Amino acid sequence: MTGTVVDTAHWNARLAELIAEYDVPGASLAFWHGGEVHSFAAGVLNRDTGTPVSIDSLFQIGSVSKVWTATQLMLLAEQGRLTLDTPVVDLLPEFKVADAEVTKSVTVRQLLTHTSGIDGDLFLDTGRGDDCLEKYVAACADLTQNHPIGESFSYCNTGFVIAGRIIERLTGKTWDAALREQICEPLGLTHTWTLPEDVLRFSAATGHVEDGKATPVWGLPRAMGPAGLICARASDVVAFGRAHLGTELLAEPTGMTEPQVDLPNPYTLAPQWGIGWILDEWSGHRVIMHAGNTIGQSAMLWVVPDTGTVVCLLANGGETSALQRAVGGELFATLAGITMSPQLGPPQTPVEVDVEQYAGIYERVGNRTTVSVRDGRLHMLIQTTGELADISPDVELTLTPVDETTFVGQREGATLWDNVVFYRLADGSQYLHMGVRATPRTS
Repeated sequence: MTGTVVDTAHWNARLAELIAEYDVPGASLAFWHGGEVHSFAAGVLNRDTGTPVSIDSLFQIGSVSKVWTATQLMLLAEQGRLTLDTPVVDLLPEFKVADAEVTKSVTVRQLLTHTSGIDGDLFLDTGRGDDCLEKYVAACADLTQNHPIGESFSYCNTGFVIAGRIIERLTGKTWDAALREQICEPLGLTHTWTLPEDVLRFSAATGHVEDGKATPVWGLPRAMGPAGLICARASDVVAFGRAHLGTELLAEPTGMTEPQVDLPNPYTLAPQWGIGWILDEWSGHRVIMHAGNTIGQSAMLWVVPDTGTVVCLLANGGETSALQRAVGGELFATLAGITMSPQLGPPQTPVEVDVEQYAGIYERVGNRTTVSVRDGRLHMLIQTTGELADISPDVELTLTPVDETTFVGQREGATLWDNVVFYRLADGSQYLHMGVRATPRTS
């Protein structure tokens, strides 16, 4: 990292300016630079109470938790308790999904790289007991395939719950307890917790939904813990990221950052995935990262290994993706002279595409997307189904082609663009890829 001195007054003011610009109630920012952690906070934890965010406030880090779960399994792998290519059923004999071949052959690696094909946005509440993951895995028996095993990439929350259950089986502890023993205690993380009764002992953020109001629910069911229920202050997340630059946790942390799969849609987050980590390159620098979203909260962790830069940004509503790009863009340019990858937008010259070929209904667990043609352009109606339907409003997009298979659309009032890639598997089956998920065409 460069020797740039951190202007703390600037970043205190700038964070406050940017959350106002993007209608974010509150945010917490921490980054490692010059041999120390720098922490900043702005806004409120809850618009109903007006309680200010502090640098020690806990936010829900959502799917950034997946990197922690992957790290737990890698620690067990270094102890010889499993390998990445161990079939899941060898570790959990009771594991079962609808496809018998997948039940028999799916591996730990495929869970951690989202290539299992298990249709895995099952947000199932199996209670608050210590057996919630055990019950969740039992409920996976009827899950069908989103795509054939190993033939595509589709973000799979269920895969990480199953991974969490493997951790429980091998450690003899709940996932929450194993997390503390394997990661939190060795790193001295005092402000990292999973259960609401623990989080309540601290200053904790409340999520805010699209109308700007505090969410009526705390978060996702306990069973989703390994996929996304860690709550932490930003500096604790930075400490976790820094541990992957050395051997504080893993003897070989680079094993998690080797590319495992190319994404059908490289524009949403990045073009490749490792073991838990998302992989990108900015200005010739390798970047490892992960994003997270819960109900009204978001998180982002970026690590640039060759400069030692580690940045965490936590927020509780508003245009959080735009805030992440604004903060990250300025911060990396200032501290390390790095430019983030540009966002995909409409082409300068219009592209002619036969859009009729993509019209149809695309469905997976938790989602139904209707693609139609209106006035010669593709229109998408995206509807959440299942457990989260009541708190997730429909989304409508009119799409502009970038090339024959890639389209972009902008939500009303949004700053950034959504992107969609249509593609086919080797057997000819048609899919759309959006939000790092593959959704098959069903009619």
